[in-house]
Amino acid sequence: MSDGPLIVQSDRTVLLEVAHPAAEDARHELAVFAELERAPEHIHTYRITRLGLWNARAAGHAASDMLATLDRWSRFPVPPSVSTDIRETVERYGRLVIERDDVPGYEDALVLRSTDAAVLTEVARNKRIQPLLISHPDAGTYVIDAWARGHIKQELLKIGWPAEDRAGYTPGTPHPIDLDEGPWHLRPYQRKAVTTFAEGGSGVVVLPCGAGKTLVGAAAMAETKTTTLILVTNAVSARQWRDELLKRTTLTAEEIGEYSGQVKEVKPITIATYQILTAKRKGEYAHLSLLDALDWGLIVYDEVHLLPAPVFKLTADLQARKRLGLTATLVREDGREGDVFSLIGPKRFDAPWKEIESQGFISPAACYEVRVDLPAGDRLEYAAAADEERYRLAATAPAKIDVVRRLADRHVGEQILVIGQYLDQIDTLAEALDAPKITGATPVDERERLYADFREGRVPLLVVSKVANFSVDLPEASVAIQVSGSFGSRQEEAQRLGRLLRPKTSGHTASFYTLIARDTVDQDFAQNRQRFLAEQGYAYTILDAHGIAA
Repeated sequence: MSDGPLIVQSDRTVLLEVAHPAAEDARHELAVFAELERAPEHIHTYRITRLGLWNARAAGHAASDMLATLDRWSRFPVPPSVSTDIRETVERYGRLVIERDDVPGYEDALVLRSTDAAVLTEVARNKRIQPLLISHPDAGTYVIDAWARGHIKQELLKIGWPAEDRAGYTPGTPHPIDLDEGPWHLRPYQRKAVTTFAEGGSGVVVLPCGAGKTLVGAAAMAETKTTTLILVTNAVSARQWRDELLKRTTLTAEEIGEYSGQVKEVKPITIATYQILTAKRKGEYAHLSLLDALDWGLIVYDEVHLLPAPVFKLTADLQARKRLGLTATLVREDGREGDVFSLIGPKRFDAPWKEIESQGFISPAACYEVRVDLPAGDRLEYAAAADEERYRLAATAPAKIDVVRRLADRHVGEQILVIGQYLDQIDTLAEALDAPKITGATPVDERERLYADFREGRVPLLVVSKVANFSVDLPEASVAIQVSGSFGSRQEEAQRLGRLLRPKTSGHTASFYTLIARDTVDQDFAQNRQRFLAEQGYAYTILDAHGIAA
């Protein structure tokens, strides 16, 4: 028995004592395979899930490593049932293998194999898997229908038998791509991310915002040297990818095409938006031909945590292509992390935010929750409102406007982002602060101009909607004031803080403020929003709005 910061409980929850001197080291190791569920001031609660264990196993962590973490940091002995569950759950990954092989009646067939006859029999009799199997040439082998590689992985994961996919990938059409490393070089963690991806052939790289995920994508392209389809969140992101590839690789403008609402180019390197891929005409996906327009050897999914649900179905048909997912967080508010695991691939590399910060590659940040009191009239309106209206009333409370002004005055001379969810609130903020705004209705060219003016310091304060949550490079932003958000979205909170983490030439700590209407659902949602960042080691300091002076 030791005086460690963890208490491991038989229901697979793990309690972390935040004030313990070893809490940060324990959190760092625990986050490899456990997910943070609650993060109040003193005790954080983690849960060990099957998907977390399988992701850790796919990233190279053995069950013995995970149990060693629990034993090292636990205050009391780890319950034997938990140790047994972890070993048995981790051992499930890879008991089934998908391969390519010549079998009687089939050449280069897609086959499902296992050395465990009972497991193979169990899955083969599953009513959702059975139709995907077309032959049983020997006791340890089933032939999978050629089109069903992605679908069978989804179904196997659902019943608790994740298959290790060793069926290989089409090389695609070769295309010369090299990194143009001159005054810059890949950072050690970026190089390791590329190496681990290359060894697996598909999967997800998790890096903090500002840590250079685009460079990892470019390096993966240089590693595979093949035609590549890059899927991104929006047209601004597409152009940022294009600019970065031109700057960091040997590719020329003639080799890179944009496929979006504005432009329809197919070139050896094509950057397409998720919106265009999911656009429908007469009930049919109008641009599916893009997936077969060239013999793609690599598909890159930027911000894979935002992958629209229809793209999962499309991705099930792309299993012969190498696939790289890039994200700051695998958290999905729709609960489809399992589909990312089975269709894009398991987590191959994950660098904790605070670890990258300690190496000086992302900016340190201080997080504040500013609690605002509603005036009596607004409080009564909130109390009388229907449940579905209460969050909007709390999030858009006019009392927040003056607090934003005071915070902006406190940080005069810095580059400030004011972020909101509701368009009428954004209009009010822009007018009150005499600042330009960017929303979904802002034309792409104007967005790019305003972002450029902000980057160059010509615009010191910018009011933005959720369109700035993702894939927007604003390295000199040092203050973000979040006035409202998407209910309790953990991924959004992470992305918004991420706007501040690109290293600053000034070197000083960034400030992230979240304005919360006290004693409302706004406060309840904030607790959920903060969970992911708490897992990464960020603590929120609670401030009273009355105490904020310019």
